[in-house]
Order: sequence, then C-alpha cells, then structure tokens
Amino acid sequence: MNEFIQRIWSEDQGQDIAEYAVMLAVILVLVVGTIRLVGSNANNVFSNVASSVQ
Repeated sequence: MNEFIQRIWSEDQGQDIAEYAVMLAVILVLVVGTIRLVGSNANNVFSNVASSVQ
C-alpha cells in the first residue's frame, strides 16, 4: 500500500488530476452562487410583475 501511495504522490499526472479537481470545485461554487443570486432576483422580478398586472 505504501508503494502505491508513493507512486501516486510522485507521478506528475496525479498532481494534474488534483489541480483539475480543485479548479472544478471552485467553478462549481461560483456557478451555484451565481444561480442562487440570479434565481432570487428573477423570483423578485416575476413577483413584482405579477403584482403590477393584478
């Protein structure tokens, strides 16, 4: 098991995968935050329009 971990730790390809995972996590956080912000604002706009129409 130690040999396997050392091999993964020393390979450059394993580091690339970790970097991609971190970048993906950051992108997902940004996308989810943006969707929540836009979703809240869109809901408020539709509610205001519905109130104005009635």
